[in-house]
Amino acid sequence: MEFVNYKTHKRIGYITLSRPEKRNALNYKVVSELKEAFTKASEDDEVKVIILKAEGDAFCAGADLAYLQQLQENSYYENLADSNHLKELFYQIYTMPKVVIASVQGHAIAGGSGLAAVCDYAFAVPEAKFGFTEVRIGFIPAIVMVFLLRKAGEQRAKDLLLSGRMITAKQAKKYGIITAVAEGNLVQEVEDFARELVQNNSAQSMAATKQMIGHVQHMSLEDALDYAATQNAKARSTEDCKKGIDHFLKKEPIQW
Repeated sequence: MEFVNYKTHKRIGYITLSRPEKRNALNYKVVSELKEAFTKASEDDEVKVIILKAEGDAFCAGADLAYLQQLQENSYYENLADSNHLKELFYQIYTMPKVVIASVQGHAIAGGSGLAAVCDYAFAVPEAKFGFTEVRIGFIPAIVMVFLLRKAGEQRAKDLLLSGRMITAKQAKKYGIITAVAEGNLVQEVEDFARELVQNNSAQSMAATKQMIGHVQHMSLEDALDYAATQNAKARSTEDCKKGIDHFLKKEPIQW
């Protein structure tokens, strides 16, 4: 791949945006390569947790504006196909069974903020800035909005999406967009956390829990509880649950 690097090491899949000269801006090819890398990680049985990171000073500047300008000459249906292409990437990350951690080493703007927010966890350096700036160039934060509303709630999402203002990493954590602001070495903190998930948690349990989180939010209370009860019952008969309870009762360490 030209703009995305993929490697694995000790059950962690590393997906790296590698277009630093363009601040890792997204165009059709970059999105295609990200989708390909996430598919590889999802299908790799040796990968339990995925880290999404980037090269250069910026994590991701959002859409490549020169590319967007070219798309303005396209038909509505051509633009719809391109929009669906990006939508599929965000949906893929949000719904894939493996935990995805964003390692944000620089500014994440517009779609870049959305890319960080759609991950299950996001760690950022203190100097990183976040912002959904689409309204400032006459565009709209359409796809990222769907996920930001779930993550930050309506009032905070309105504040960020309608104002287009930039916020600090500390504010992004307060708003629920990211999980943590790195206190020291970002790379080390992210890897330590990923390793903790790999060593301590069942991949099967994390996958089922992530799937449930995505589903229950749009259900009524009764439907959500019925769905939860069925998943609870199914989980009891899984090999991981049998193994985990057996080892716990025997006071033996569990090797996940």
